[in-house]
Amino acid sequence: MTREHRYRVDVAWLGNRGTGTSGYRDYRRTSVVEAAGKHPIEASADRTFHGDADRWNPEELLLAALSECHMLSFLHVAVKHGVVVTAYTDAPEGVMEQDGDGGRFTSVTLRPVVTTSAPVDPDELALMHHEANAVCFIANSVSFPVLHEPRALVA
Repeated sequence: MTREHRYRVDVAWLGNRGTGTSGYRDYRRTSVVEAAGKHPIEASADRTFHGDADRWNPEELLLAALSECHMLSFLHVAVKHGVVVTAYTDAPEGVMEQDGDGGRFTSVTLRPVVTTSAPVDPDELALMHHEANAVCFIANSVSFPVLHEPRALVA
């Protein structure tokens, strides 16, 4: 059974310095991302593209979305496998290639560190990450590989 879910955010550009986009360096790349009932996200272009380094950029938000989706999917899979997870961290890294004015991500590598209450067979843990990747909505929505370099710890 297929079910449809819809998501909505509001994005507003905040970078008009008074002359709009009259020249390439005449405007700021700042914006705000909002959704009903949530804290706003202050965003910008990456510093490389004349953005503000202290704001989230779209590339970081993509990594965060992939990482969080995998984490939530993994926690669900852990329950199904009877594995008690007590902590989870990740340090994802993405590779983006620029070609002229455009570009694309060529890969993202997730590096989850999963702490469990008891030892888990490494093969089972690898299977759990594979299952989590298979059900992650965001990983299933991108056209580049999402790789995994997981580590396991026991509490």
